Amino acid sequence: MGKALALPKSEAAVHDPIEVARTWLDAAGRIALATVVKTWGSAPVPVGGHLVVAPGERFQGSVSGGCVEVDVIVEAGDVMTSGRPKLLEFGVAEETAWRVGLPCGGQIKVLLEPLAGARDAAYLDQVLAARRARKPLAVATNVTTGARQLFEATSVMPSEVSGCLASGESGLFETPDGSLFVQALVPSMRVVIAGATHVGQILAELARRIGYDVVVVDPRSAFATQERFGGTEALIEWPAVSLSSLGLDARTAVVALTHAAHIDDEALCMALRSPCFYIGALGSKATHAKRIKRLMAAGIGKTELERIHAPVGLSIGAKGPAEIAVSILAEIVMVARGAQ
Repeated sequence: MGKALALPKSEAAVHDPIEVARTWLDAAGRIALATVVKTWGSAPVPVGGHLVVAPGERFQGSVSGGCVEVDVIVEAGDVMTSGRPKLLEFGVAEETAWRVGLPCGGQIKVLLEPLAGARDAAYLDQVLAARRARKPLAVATNVTTGARQLFEATSVMPSEVSGCLASGESGLFETPDGSLFVQALVPSMRVVIAGATHVGQILAELARRIGYDVVVVDPRSAFATQERFGGTEALIEWPAVSLSSLGLDARTAVVALTHAAHIDDEALCMALRSPCFYIGALGSKATHAKRIKRLMAAGIGKTELERIHAPVGLSIGAKGPAEIAVSILAEIVMVARGAQ
């Protein structure tokens, strides 16, 4: 008999089906992982969304927002018993969709995979390790046989896989060897907030709510406290140290909010020398003009300085910390989506 099932210890991991799958696989010895591989019409869970099921109909995650979860959980029992994957297709009727809060019906395809033993545990470990290291990874799965192959960014890979990794979008493809689901596991969007200010508090909460990873950086220990930033990672170091340890990649936004020029300037210098997709700085046009002079004196070129969004945030007439935080996050999302 397997160990009693428990959820992972951290709050974030509890809501992550892959973290849960890894914990439950050790405890139960066998689980099923359901993944949305294609959608049409109304789809509350995008392609790549997961639901993990353990013996005893324990489950975590979602593939449809509630429309077909019961059917998937029942099918998961058969998949765990047979040890063979299964591709499920569901049509969500208008009345069913309305009951669970969707505007209209649609169709989804869900791949159910049995996971058991050391090989599948190692697969989950590799996925989680890549995520923690913020390294892109693609998983190509034959939906008929369950054969699975992992590709890192430097791997030689088929065009379907490279296309998914480049776009960050997962997809279902027809190949001579059958249907192939390619899941692009790219790092989450991340917001690094330099400045544990009131605006930073609200921005951190809002960014977490839309699924971004958030890190607060501030050398002032009285500001970056657990009490003020409960669920957010806080690094009490100067930006040159903390941003170097984090590694600023192309899916990271950096926002300077301290009002302390020496701290903000250090954070901006680090950001400007990185490939991060967004750089913002709080302050008036006059304040920013002085900042530009300081950064130029520090050796930052004019082209690089044009990357800074300042005054930070969309121009919506925001007043007060909460509205300013909303305007900043809206601008980050706009840039991330390529809508500017």
